[in-house]
Amino acid sequence: MVSFAGWTLPLHYGQGHLQSHLHTRRHCSLFDVSHMLQTLVYGRDRIRFMESLVVGDIAELKPGQGTLTLLTNEKGGITDDLIVTNTSEDHLYVVSNAACADKDLAILRDRAAQLQATGSDVHLEVSDNALLALQGSPSMARVLQAGLSDDLAKLSFMNSITTTVFGVPGCRVTRCGYTGEDGVEISVPAAQAVELAEQLLGVPDVWLAGLAARDSLRLEAGLCLYGNDIDETVTPAEAGLMWTLGKRRRVAMDFPGAAVIMAQVKDKPRRRPVAVAWTGAGQALLNSPYPHIPGTVTSGCPSPCLGKNIAMGYVEAAHSRAGTQLTVEVRKKQHPAVITKMPFVPTQYYMAK
Repeated sequence: MVSFAGWTLPLHYGQGHLQSHLHTRRHCSLFDVSHMLQTLVYGRDRIRFMESLVVGDIAELKPGQGTLTLLTNEKGGITDDLIVTNTSEDHLYVVSNAACADKDLAILRDRAAQLQATGSDVHLEVSDNALLALQGSPSMARVLQAGLSDDLAKLSFMNSITTTVFGVPGCRVTRCGYTGEDGVEISVPAAQAVELAEQLLGVPDVWLAGLAARDSLRLEAGLCLYGNDIDETVTPAEAGLMWTLGKRRRVAMDFPGAAVIMAQVKDKPRRRPVAVAWTGAGQALLNSPYPHIPGTVTSGCPSPCLGKNIAMGYVEAAHSRAGTQLTVEVRKKQHPAVITKMPFVPTQYYMAK
């Protein structure tokens, strides 16, 4: 168990990190991610409220559809990355990073108060639900379908329904996750969380997995970790996350930091995110430098699936092309490395036909 964002969380369970990681890729695993902040946004002005804070096109989301989006500051930096879902129940469902929970909630509440003062109809409710993530292809769909009356095959990646899961009513099932695999996150009333977890763990294919596997799985899938790969000093243009900006929002430039971000798009960022791989002993330490091509490693670990070391980081734009040879420094020793394509391991997100 380790301390994380004010919580005590499991780093790994009895099977160990390596086996847990591989089991998620080959079967499926259950992650307790209840430390994430879950916020419900109500009121007729909820979409205008949300779009005043994030870069995404929330208005275009269909009922039940969600999107990854970014909270930005006036300098264009990324305050947090979060998922916003336009539910079918007349509210927005927002999931934020635990490490950013306090500042995110302060931003949301402050903006809501500003709009309320001008007569807008918006109000927030912090959910006390637990959040369980069942992740892994192909077992997840088979395991979960056994406890659903709804047809899981109709639920596409980044879409959400409220349903009964293994007899527990009032669960929000969202087809998303942080592993690159087909998976769901289940927002479940806290009093029934253990009951639901035990039901899922009663299936032999399902193992418990902790933070260590969650981190190595997301890195293989090329997914950013807030505080490492992105933060308030990095803009969406620099982070390669301009795909999160809706076309309408780019034109309107009505989100925090829009002028800075769109100017960077026009002039091209000086640094770019890259994926790096190498073999040999050791792994790159966080924030270790590339000695010959200026840059920074932001996340790194040995890849259980690839049998080599992998990392994400930033280099000068001129040196960011895939195939570029460079060196990484590991414990004061140099190792030859190469910039490769992202993701390191192909993702398995499910798109309903």
